[in-house]
Amino acid sequence: MIGTVFGVAVSIGLGTLQINSGLHELFGVPQEKWVQVILIGVVTAIAVTSVVLGLDKGVKRLSNLNIVLAVALLIFVFVASSSPLFLAKGTVETAGSYLSQLPPLAFWNDTFGANPGWLASNTVVIWAWTICWAPFVGIFIARISKGRTIRQFVGGVLVLPTAFSVVWFSVFGLSAIRIEQSEPGKLVGPVVDEGDNPGALFAFLGEFPATGFVMALSVLIVVIFFTTSSDSASLVVDMLCTGESGMGPTRQRVFWAVLEGVVGATLLPAAVRKRLVPRPAEAETAR
Repeated sequence: MIGTVFGVAVSIGLGTLQINSGLHELFGVPQEKWVQVILIGVVTAIAVTSVVLGLDKGVKRLSNLNIVLAVALLIFVFVASSSPLFLAKGTVETAGSYLSQLPPLAFWNDTFGANPGWLASNTVVIWAWTICWAPFVGIFIARISKGRTIRQFVGGVLVLPTAFSVVWFSVFGLSAIRIEQSEPGKLVGPVVDEGDNPGALFAFLGEFPATGFVMALSVLIVVIFFTTSSDSASLVVDMLCTGESGMGPTRQRVFWAVLEGVVGATLLPAAVRKRLVPRPAEAETAR
């Protein structure tokens, strides 16, 4: 329960930085701690509403909406890019690289110390984050998979999400690489040199037509992503508290959703100081 609360709280905090960055680009909203705390309150309020409505009326509807919006953004980036053919070829090649490199990378732990900095600063953080998320995600998937066949479960949990992730990272990543190749420093400058990690998405989208609309859509997607993370985690923690597969008292579900927001708002100042400004070695590695 504690791992789930803190894992989701960290996600909400980092997501809020990205939301704040998007609102700054769109409307000039200041990137200040008090603004970010307010944004966490908004995300938490939406999550509380979803939790109160329940699994079918709240969580399911928000998740379905987010999938539609994310796919629409993906298609837009692919079609509006300077070379859709380059993205298509790169996606196929990337999928092959992923399949070939996954087994050795899954076991790699830098035994000979060739690159200890990256392993210590990046991989361990992701491992810890995954450990926090894994229990509640597994329980939540089990809860919503009732009545499914094994084939449907494997396809919906492993095959389709992995395939979509490969396509998503390929289209966005290769598009960014294409922009950087055409205009060196266009994205590396504001993101890496200035340490504006939360603004990376919006610096990227600024190179596409209908910039304002697409940025607004992206902010909405990020909000819903972290809202669905909070409400689903609240439902699982509630199940762990009651020991029942069904939903417990509404006030109890609301308590966990609010607690995740409070923890995120508490941890955010430390996250701002430590994550936004990369050390020189980190900036050079990213470059």
